[in-house]
Amino acid sequence: MQFWIIQTLNSVAFGGLLFLLSSGFSLIFGLMRIPNLAHGAFFMLGAYFGATFVDQGGNFWLAALAAGLGVGLLGIVVERLLLRRLAGNEQGQVLVTLGISFIIADICLLVWTGDPVTVPAPSELRAPFLLKGFAFPTYRLVVLAIALAAALLLYLVMERTRLGAMIRAGVDDMEMARGVGIPVSLLFTVVFLLGATLAGAGGLLGGPMLNAYPGLDTDMLPLALIVVILGGAGSLLGAFVGSFIVGFLYNFGIALFPDFAYFILFLPMLLVLVFMPQGLFGRVQL
Repeated sequence: MQFWIIQTLNSVAFGGLLFLLSSGFSLIFGLMRIPNLAHGAFFMLGAYFGATFVDQGGNFWLAALAAGLGVGLLGIVVERLLLRRLAGNEQGQVLVTLGISFIIADICLLVWTGDPVTVPAPSELRAPFLLKGFAFPTYRLVVLAIALAAALLLYLVMERTRLGAMIRAGVDDMEMARGVGIPVSLLFTVVFLLGATLAGAGGLLGGPMLNAYPGLDTDMLPLALIVVILGGAGSLLGAFVGSFIVGFLYNFGIALFPDFAYFILFLPMLLVLVFMPQGLFGRVQL
C-alpha cells in the first residue's frame, strides 16, 4: 500500500513540475505556431542558475525567482533579436530554437562541467511529512502546491484580464486578432517571457527532485511535447491535465514496467495524434 501511495504522490508532484514547464511551452506553441525547442534548455539553465545562487549562500526561493527572471530575460532576447527576424519562416524558427538549445547545453557543460549538480531542498522542508504512519517528502508536496497556485494564477490572467483575452484571441485566430487591432507582436514577447520565466523557475524547483545535469534539457523537452500534444496547443487546461497524465504514466511506467516505460508514455500521444490531432482540449482548426 505504501508503494502505491508514494508513487501516486511522486506522480502528482512530477505532474505539477511538468505543468510549470509545459504551460508556457503550450502557449508559445499555440500563439507563435512553432515548437520552441529551446524550452528544455531554458529549464536546465534555470536549474544551473538557481543551484549556483543557492551554493553561494542565497535563499532558495529568491534563487527560484532570480532563475526565472534571468531565463525570462534571455527569452526576450531570443524572441526579439532572432525569432522576430524570422517571422513567417516557421522552419527557420524551429532550426534556430534547436540551435539555441545546443548552444545553451554546451555553455552549461563548459561552465558547470559534466558532473551532476545537487540542488538541496530548503532546510525547513527536508523533514518528511508524517500522516497516519506514512512519510511523505514535504518538498514534493510544496512543489505541488506551487504548481496548483501557478495554475490558478495563470487561469485568472487568461480568463479574467484583457491581456488573457488578447492571448486567447491570438491563439484562436491570429489573423483576425491582427485585424481588430490586437498587438500580436507584443503578445509574442509577453508569452515568450512568461514561458521562459516559468521554465527557468521550474528548473530550480525541480532541482531537489531531479538535480541539474547535462542532458536534463533533452530529458524534459520530449515530456513537454507529449503534454502539449495530449492537451492541445494553446490550451491551459490541456497543459494542466496533460501534465498530470504524463506524470502518472512516467512514474508508474518506470516503476512497474521499466522495459516498456517509453512505450507506455508515447502510446497515448500516438493515439491522440491519430484520433484527436487537435488534442484533448485543443480547438479544431477550421
